[in-house]
Amino acid sequence: MDTKRILSALCYFSIMFAGILFPLVAYFASEDEDVKIHAKKALLSHLIPLIPLPLILIAVFIDMSGGTGDFPVLMFSSAILMVILSFIVLIWNLVKGIKVLNIK
Repeated sequence: MDTKRILSALCYFSIMFAGILFPLVAYFASEDEDVKIHAKKALLSHLIPLIPLPLILIAVFIDMSGGTGDFPVLMFSSAILMVILSFIVLIWNLVKGIKVLNIK
């Protein structure tokens, strides 16, 4: 196995163990352009599930300040969106990591 392919694949697989940290370190520590490209793609994909985070924070603030109703719809819908995005990104990163390892 080639070291740069393993490092590139680990950038994608790091969603399960190191999140944003591993691709960031790999991007700055590696001198290989292929590893840098894969580290940047992995880092951006790791950040996708954080998109609904401002909605969740706004919903929590609204609920803490008195709320608008009995059931916090915005908070739960934002949390469900975050879970769905996280699952999709997890599958996508696993597929990309396996593809990087299988390049001939």
